[in-house]
Amino acid sequence: MSQAAPAVPDVQLTPDWEVDFFSRPVLDPGGKKRWDLLITATPASEGNQPSFRWAKNCPANTVNSVWLQGALNEALAAASEQGMGTPRRLRCWRATMRTMVQRAAESIGLEVIPSRRCYALAEWLSERERDVYPAEEGYMAGPLAPPPLPMRSPPLPLPEAARGDSWDWASLPLGALREASEWEIGFGGLFPIPADLPDELVVPGLRLFSRSRSLAIAGWFEGLEPARLEMEGNNLVLEAGLEDRWRLAVLAEKEANEVTEAFTAAREAAAGLQFIAVQSDVDSGRFDGFWLLRDMPDF
Repeated sequence: MSQAAPAVPDVQLTPDWEVDFFSRPVLDPGGKKRWDLLITATPASEGNQPSFRWAKNCPANTVNSVWLQGALNEALAAASEQGMGTPRRLRCWRATMRTMVQRAAESIGLEVIPSRRCYALAEWLSERERDVYPAEEGYMAGPLAPPPLPMRSPPLPLPEAARGDSWDWASLPLGALREASEWEIGFGGLFPIPADLPDELVVPGLRLFSRSRSLAIAGWFEGLEPARLEMEGNNLVLEAGLEDRWRLAVLAEKEANEVTEAFTAAREAAAGLQFIAVQSDVDSGRFDGFWLLRDMPDF
């Protein structure tokens, strides 16, 4: 008589985690800035809230990869208690903390992706800076020194293998983007759109076309971790990863001036939302690549 198979725990596959380990505007009893480790799971595009959030305070005198490794193990245990599995990847968006996060994460078998696609984390940080830290003892009230502006490297031209046949500007109503999880998409990245934004809001973006290589180009873009589009002088630039910058096109001066004004206004009206799409041709009903993008604030 065969034995019944053992029961399988109800464990869900956990999405990527977005991680921030940095000092906060709160002084500890010793007069030093306290550090926090914040972790949030990247929410599914059709969801409204991340499925997992975890925070742990770190005294300034124990900031190192050993403390961080132990805290990551605690977060994994907490996620497991909620029925979640190990995340596929950790996204880290602070260049100054990349080495420490990688050292701690890789020592316990977690992959780290340097990326500015930490939109859920950015929203949580904004909430904490508005609602949490001001209520804590030791909060540093008053204006703080602004963060130093990052050094921007000149944009590099796209490799030949990643260039399409043509491209054009595009726009989509927010109501359509709310249904993007139902579209036929090869490579891409979506996230929940804020519920308070109206469906009729128009989101700017661009479409890149390649009749013979659109899927390969989309796969190349996927590895970049696309973050935002920007006009810089006459250059149309894609910012990706932590500090990567790629020149998508060079416009004539008059067109560049008009586009800069129009694109900036549209992006601001759409709460920083943008998109980039890769298709085989203008009439294709399939997206070989589609990434929803958003401006991230500086913290």
